[in-house]
Amino acid sequence: MTPEKEKEYRRGLEQSMKTGAAILKEGGSSLDAVEACVRILEDNPLFNAGRGAVFTSAGTNEMDAAIMDGKTLKAGSVVSLKHIRNPIRLARLIMEKSPHVMMSGQGAEAFARENGIQLVDPKYFFTQERWDALQRVKKAPPKNGEKSAVSDQDHHGTVGAVAMDGHGNLAAATSTCGTTNKLPGRVGDSPIIGAGTYANNATCAVSATGDGEYFIRATVAHEVSALIENKGMSVRDAAEAALAKVAQLGGTGGMIAMDRSGNVAMPFNTSGMYRGLMNRDGTFQIDIYKE
Repeated sequence: MTPEKEKEYRRGLEQSMKTGAAILKEGGSSLDAVEACVRILEDNPLFNAGRGAVFTSAGTNEMDAAIMDGKTLKAGSVVSLKHIRNPIRLARLIMEKSPHVMMSGQGAEAFARENGIQLVDPKYFFTQERWDALQRVKKAPPKNGEKSAVSDQDHHGTVGAVAMDGHGNLAAATSTCGTTNKLPGRVGDSPIIGAGTYANNATCAVSATGDGEYFIRATVAHEVSALIENKGMSVRDAAEAALAKVAQLGGTGGMIAMDRSGNVAMPFNTSGMYRGLMNRDGTFQIDIYKE
């Protein structure tokens, strides 16, 4: 991480947050805000979603995303997309315009085309940095069940947003291209409601990132909600407890979570996690490493 690259990441996060905050300030919904935040990051090649997609072992890009409305508990999810510039847009379209929650691959892309979303050539997602990361990962395969020696940044990444609007409605959105060198067809936690994405006005909104297989097994996003609802935990304590379950299974990662009072938790057990918070008064903070 060079100082120049760090500034670029911070600018990307700032642009995303300001876009979402502007929507909320004008009376927009939390759903509109989180979708807009994520779309900004999907268009930024620095982040592993949309334009900045990592590559599978076959040298292709496969994208997943999910969005959830805390007011209605409606949700939309997409997996294994190859031609959609903004997967989060299609996830919301599925939530609002179809009877389904999750759609995959060609079926999801056909639905996108039928509803006015233009497909793009897979070349749109190619970046030299992600391609080079694939080559590094292939040269440093894990041994004896251990993780590869290459960096977390080379391996995976996710973008996500949680928000509460002026009506007290919560929403969460998550988008990713998974892990570098993953097998084609692999799906992580991001598009799975209750694992990587969850929102419920009664409790909280959560978007997670990390080793997806472990987050799925620990049903992390819903676990945070359940601990708040059933044990009366604060969002911070609930998020840390859910992440501890991931660690016990051998996984790493983190999450952003907001409860129905606007309290925020952003725990992680990795060396860093790009994260930001926009407060009600318009002030914001952006962090990368541990405090």
